[in-house]
Amino acid sequence: MPFESVCELVLRKDGHVVLDAEGARLLELVDSYGSLLAISKRMGIPDGDVAGSIDSLNGNELGDLIVLDGNEASLTDLGKEALDTYQIRQKVLEGQLENLWKRPWLTTDGIIVHDGKVVLISRGREPFKGMYALPGGIVEHGERVEDCVVREMMEETGLETRIVGLSGVYSDPDRDPRGHFVTIAFNLEVIGGKLVSGDDAASVHLFSIGDLPEMASDHRRILKDALKQRDDVR
Repeated sequence: MPFESVCELVLRKDGHVVLDAEGARLLELVDSYGSLLAISKRMGIPDGDVAGSIDSLNGNELGDLIVLDGNEASLTDLGKEALDTYQIRQKVLEGQLENLWKRPWLTTDGIIVHDGKVVLISRGREPFKGMYALPGGIVEHGERVEDCVVREMMEETGLETRIVGLSGVYSDPDRDPRGHFVTIAFNLEVIGGKLVSGDDAASVHLFSIGDLPEMASDHRRILKDALKQRDDVR
């Protein structure tokens, strides 16, 4: 069974818990039906249990949320205020959670021309597993993008590099099937190391600029734009 993440809203006032998700549901039913019998039928529990739940909900230090009059139930002013506040904040919370994991991811890609050829990796993981791509990866928290691209180059190709210049920024929301990935591309120069594959690269290759393979995502466009800026391929 897959795990699920749950975030529930709780209202507090003057340091006291006034309302949680279960209590808000009870207030909504009271507001809609106003009858213990109707509420018990809706909840699928005896009306005595509904009355007990109302007593528990009312048992806070701020006052009653529901008034019971025989079989009839209605919200107090405090109950109406609590329910209105809960419903408004619940909608806000749902909107925040819906977009929590939809923020753009920041990545870097590096263009290395080594001995007159372009350095590409064969991806060892999805997406685009087995396809050729520019070396690169996700920027870590607290890391500069300039440091990220140099680190990724070392991890994926074994080459020590320095930045020659910024090539471009690519932010099309549909460029990566995993979600919205924004990449900053840099032209790099090799200053050390030895060409060897690592990290999520299945292998690393040198390709002639005039004989490039099919490439993942928009990497051919990124490479084309970068090559226009390099002195060593003009």
